[in-house]
Amino acid sequence: MIPWNRLLALIEPVYPTGKNGRPPYQLETMLRIHFMQQWFGLSDPAMEETLYDSHSMRQFSGLSLVCSNMPDETTILNFRHLLEKHKLAPRILAEVNALLGEKGLLLREGTIVDATIISAPSSTKNASGKRDPEMRQTKKGNNWHFGMKAHIGVDAESGLVHTVTTTPANEHDVTQTHALLHGEEEDVFGDSGYLGANKRDELKGIDVNWHLAMKPSQKKAIRNKGTRRIVDRIEKLKASIRSKVEHPFRVVKCQFGYAKVRYRGLAKNSAQILTLFALSNLWMARNKLIKMTG
Repeated sequence: MIPWNRLLALIEPVYPTGKNGRPPYQLETMLRIHFMQQWFGLSDPAMEETLYDSHSMRQFSGLSLVCSNMPDETTILNFRHLLEKHKLAPRILAEVNALLGEKGLLLREGTIVDATIISAPSSTKNASGKRDPEMRQTKKGNNWHFGMKAHIGVDAESGLVHTVTTTPANEHDVTQTHALLHGEEEDVFGDSGYLGANKRDELKGIDVNWHLAMKPSQKKAIRNKGTRRIVDRIEKLKASIRSKVEHPFRVVKCQFGYAKVRYRGLAKNSAQILTLFALSNLWMARNKLIKMTG
């Protein structure tokens, strides 16, 4: 299901050739190892150890204990830094979505917007004695959370992610609405956190139909029982469409085990999140892709 040739073509121009040092590992091997890190939530040292322990992972990455050396944790880290340095994670997501679009799986008539909090370590018991300065604290319900937010724009028909942005956790969801629209949608769906988005300066001139959830206080203000029943049906219909935005979050958090940030700073974590959503799109579309490819 993974378009290896297309993804390798993105990275190959910046991948070291080894003319001035020892030959590097094959690019496809390193990319496969990088993806396995995301699927199984492994750190660089844990990935190195797993390559020694797991025959299936060595087989997937094209390595052998007999015929080849295993990449050490520094090699794995350097490959990740290479992707971050050249900002290749957004291009990986774009290339995956281009494939899905060509297969007719990613439509562009409607967008669902939402955000989720990714927790970061709040303890100061570390070498620097400080929390990550790029993370922030926010309150959701009665609980406080420290970390960052992942904002996504999801195709309303397929539930696949087409756009991702990241911010500190205290950034309001509505501020990222304009960045989550691709410009071709006719309808936009969101929860009550996006109320007022159509009045923001950055969204002026964008002609779309807004389908945003009502606040509970607005529903309570409706006294007529007949009107309230109609409103409840409309809100239930909007909620059934918005529910698709939860599926990518479930895959990333539950299937891939991404519950907390792994690195310090927004840039490194953003690159990982973009890669995770690219892989979640392939995971969610896997059955249809398998049928198409036989």
